[in-house]
Amino acid sequence: MPTERADLDAWAAARVLVFGATGFIGSWVARRLGDAGAQLTLAVRDRDAAATLEAGPQRRTTIVEVDVCDDARVAALLRAVRPHVTFNLAGYGVDHAEREAGPAHRVNAGFVGVLCAAVAAHRDPAWRGQALVHTGSQLEYGPIGGDLHEDAEPAPTTMYGRSKLAGTRALAGCAVAHRLPALTARLFMVYGPGEHDGRLLPTLIEAAATGAAIPLTSGTQRTDFVYVEDVAEGLLRLALVQAEPGVIVNLASGRLTSIRAFAEQAAALLGIPDQRLRFGALPQRPETLQYEPVSNARLRALTGWVPSTNVSDGIRRTMNLRERTHESDSGA
Repeated sequence: MPTERADLDAWAAARVLVFGATGFIGSWVARRLGDAGAQLTLAVRDRDAAATLEAGPQRRTTIVEVDVCDDARVAALLRAVRPHVTFNLAGYGVDHAEREAGPAHRVNAGFVGVLCAAVAAHRDPAWRGQALVHTGSQLEYGPIGGDLHEDAEPAPTTMYGRSKLAGTRALAGCAVAHRLPALTARLFMVYGPGEHDGRLLPTLIEAAATGAAIPLTSGTQRTDFVYVEDVAEGLLRLALVQAEPGVIVNLASGRLTSIRAFAEQAAALLGIPDQRLRFGALPQRPETLQYEPVSNARLRALTGWVPSTNVSDGIRRTMNLRERTHESDSGA
């Protein structure tokens, strides 16, 4: 679903700072903002990884290498850019190789507090929406069960979930203290083009070209899958709203799909025979959550919108974009 014209007009006049712009979701947010004509500053760890985000006739983009653990450098960047809006999509622990507790809490929690204080000190108050949009995680809830809503008491059990919850709370405390328009968008099972290798859909896409068996978990757990372009659109829409400082918003579809059903739909679209899907061959991951449908009532109330791409359409779009990218890379 494209952003409405009025929303695009709002971004065309905006100075926007994005942390984590080379990541899976961050790259989609940066592209959407660039296409809308925003004046972008992308704060990245590796400038070379952000080169593709500078392309496009409408894009006004500056790439800046920043270590988010360098508090003085972060504050200096905010002071120099004086953004209308800052998006924080930086994080540690999404990649399964990132398993150290120290960096997790420094990036997912400590940096959020530093960033929020810098935004409060150096933002451009002419912007009428959110000054800071921070991304949280479903793992902040932990295995509490029931219908997940933002006011539920979280009980995370993983390093990533605990550190992300600490970041959400740091933002809320800072936002209230400074009366800063800032919010946390809690993300669920995001999938689509650019997703990290080793996750479910990339694994199935890579396996489609082979005849080998595909080991999977039992797949009985149900989760809220959200297509990445819907997530990017939701983040842009949330940046335009007015809300209480530090509010948490579930950026979710409100629909649950089992891991098995997702894998079976992807396999059918990819031409993978059912007998190659070896459900139960892998153990369930400890961070896997079981819950009832996720409440997105707050998202709807604030934006008048909820993610609408169904699983089959999202998988199909991912496959089509991947094919076009491969054809472009090969010069076809």
